[in-house]
Amino acid sequence: MAADTTVPSTTDLMGPKPVEAYLDSKIPKVVQPSKLPFDPEALKCRYIEERDKRSHEVKARGGLNQFQLIETDGPFAKYLRDPWVEPGFTRDALSDEVDVFILGGGYSAQIVAARLLDKGVTNLRLVDKAGGFGGTWYWNRFPGAQCDVESYIYMPLLEETNYMPTEKYAGAKELLAHSERIGHHYGLYEKTLFQTEVESMHWDDATSSWTVKTNLGDKIRAKFVIPCAGPLHRPKLPGIPGMERFKGRAFHSSRWDYGYTGGDSAGNLHKLVDKRVGIIGTGATAVQIVPHLGRWAKELYVFQRTPSSIGVRGNKPTDSAWAASLTPGWQGRRNVNFNNLCNGIRESEDMVSDGWTDILPDVFGQMDPKLSPAEAAALRQLVDYEKMEAVRARCDEVVRDKATAESLKPWYNVMCKRPCFHDEYLQTFNRPNVHLVDTGGKSLEGVDETGVLANGRHYPVDLIIYATGFEHSTSFAHRSNMELYGRGGLTLTEAWRHGPRTMHGYTTRHFPNCFFIHNIQATLTPNFLYAASETAWQLGYVIETCLEQGIKSVEPTAQAEENWVQTILQLAEPRLKFLAECTPGYYNNEGAADLAAARESGYGGGAPAFMKLLREWRAKGDMEGMDRRT
Repeated sequence: MAADTTVPSTTDLMGPKPVEAYLDSKIPKVVQPSKLPFDPEALKCRYIEERDKRSHEVKARGGLNQFQLIETDGPFAKYLRDPWVEPGFTRDALSDEVDVFILGGGYSAQIVAARLLDKGVTNLRLVDKAGGFGGTWYWNRFPGAQCDVESYIYMPLLEETNYMPTEKYAGAKELLAHSERIGHHYGLYEKTLFQTEVESMHWDDATSSWTVKTNLGDKIRAKFVIPCAGPLHRPKLPGIPGMERFKGRAFHSSRWDYGYTGGDSAGNLHKLVDKRVGIIGTGATAVQIVPHLGRWAKELYVFQRTPSSIGVRGNKPTDSAWAASLTPGWQGRRNVNFNNLCNGIRESEDMVSDGWTDILPDVFGQMDPKLSPAEAAALRQLVDYEKMEAVRARCDEVVRDKATAESLKPWYNVMCKRPCFHDEYLQTFNRPNVHLVDTGGKSLEGVDETGVLANGRHYPVDLIIYATGFEHSTSFAHRSNMELYGRGGLTLTEAWRHGPRTMHGYTTRHFPNCFFIHNIQATLTPNFLYAASETAWQLGYVIETCLEQGIKSVEPTAQAEENWVQTILQLAEPRLKFLAECTPGYYNNEGAADLAAARESGYGGGAPAFMKLLREWRAKGDMEGMDRRT
């Protein structure tokens, strides 16, 4: 997280508890254990015990090998199909020449297009495999789907499109509609090819341009290419034996079948009243789905390996008087405020005031400089324990069955997994038709023709929902289902075979005029779209400068790229040590964190510091570290 810049009192962080500057031989402590409402040593042991429940399986099967990747010609290819369009789409092939080609039609791609258009770069072409704009929110239409960062900072370009979200956490329909609004506002529909998959991008040194080829025969020549294929679009499945044998209905949460369940993203799953349903996964997606399934299904079985941390969401309608009081620039100021707080930088006001800004400032905030590094780390750990103790206490307060409440308690640090916030998930387990099947960290034993096997028992179900997320740590080529060919025909897969190599996360050597929007070797913050917006300013500056100055190609020098990779690795060390003690998940490469995973890390100096670095780089005006060819 960010470096310490201010010094709050330790009592601000921990409440009125005495600070003792001494070290215990086992766990450094700055607070007398006898003064705490919990036993730090016991919690540390419990966390390790819970981690090891999953770690044994990780060692046996490998991190990502616990899941199976869906291949376009494999037995589960149906999970890649678009359920929101009619099959058989076709059109005439396009031959095109543009300044900028953008792969993707989600919020990030739209932000980049908007920034370029604002700079007068109008000759753009966008391509997306989906049937419309929306990206993540095109695919994620499952019941209960909402953003988990407040709408007022998550939904981009609100001031530009003159739109105010209807509630603090907008639902799927509103999120998708806003993407469509952005498309109309910026005239992106006439610039975009939908239901089209890019198969390859080839760099041509002779013409200093990229040739993009698609599955519909398009051949597009572009000076610059910007892959905005984010990590939340290609579903992944668990590696459970026998999944193909199931004779009932099964689908992935991102390809919801409302024809079978009835209803829509707001709920009303009335066709499930006589159905037994099993949902596999208990992460952020399942947390939103489960309340709706519990309300409508005859029987619901929630299969859990590791519970999520469930804090209070506190959703509410937008206050019209508050909205009317906002002044120009409000969204940017609110984003900066949230970003600073989430990175441990104190603010005089918490504008967002949600679960994120309740947890992260205390856990990652600045410490009294009188404390040694070990003492400061120990105090942070104690704050972390305190926050998670409150989360676990909420399980006891809400869930009536004590055994179920105990199984729903997360035994790990705050940021081992992405925290979830919901006001109905825990309550759903009080319904008599809802059953938590806790496997104690083990994978499910199998699926057969009629149900799911777990803990030595068979659970008969009519419907299986795989709420198992998306590919996150696989190769870029697999996630995007296409390959990039740079100078000399070098593929990105080969260039990154030992892990990504970039400068500032967005540009990589041997792939000129190719700029990425992602969090690999870039910035980490709960609101990815704010990070994407900041990167979009960077790309707009580079592209505008190249077009104005007649620069034909730009890429990082070998030294600049190596310097950045080393920066990422050095700053990743504390994070990797932290993740090594976490239960497996996508944050730690499913428990298989290694050097390659370290190269996948974001910038460890904190999002505010990273954004400041980019702004200062642009202000210098000399494109430092870039190999420019005219």
